[in-house]
Amino acid sequence: MDDYEWYDDEPYEEPYVVVERHEAGVGSFIVGLALGAGVALLLAPRSGEETRRALARRAQRAQEAAQELVEDMSGTVAEKFNDVRNRVEEGIEATFDAVDAKKRKVSDAFHAGRAAARETRGDLEARIAERKAAYKDA
Repeated sequence: MDDYEWYDDEPYEEPYVVVERHEAGVGSFIVGLALGAGVALLLAPRSGEETRRALARRAQRAQEAAQELVEDMSGTVAEKFNDVRNRVEEGIEATFDAVDAKKRKVSDAFHAGRAAARETRGDLEARIAERKAAYKDA
C-alpha cells in the first residue's frame, strides 16, 4: 500500500520538527567576552586598584602586540608589493627587448632585400645592355 496511513479518506502524515542551526557570529563572541570579563572582575581576589593596574598592564601589552603585528604585516605587504613591481618591470623590460630584437631583424631583412634588389636590377640592366648590343650587331 502507500507510505501514508489513511484517516477518513485523507492521508495522515506523522508530524515532524525542523531544527535550524545558526553559526555564532562575532556579536555572540563579544557578548560572551564581556560577560566573562564581568564575572572575572566580580570573582577576582584582588582589590579594585590592583585589578585596574593589572588591566592597564594587559591593555598596554595588547596594544604593543597589535602594533608589532601591524608593523610586521605592513613590512610583509611592502615586500610583496616590491616583489610584484620588480617582476612586472622585468617583464616589461624583457618585452621591450624582444620587440627591439624583432625590429632589428625586420630592418636587417629589409636592407638585405633592398641590396639584393639593387644587385638584381644591376644584373638585369647589364643583360639588357648586352642583348641590345647583340641585336644592333646582328
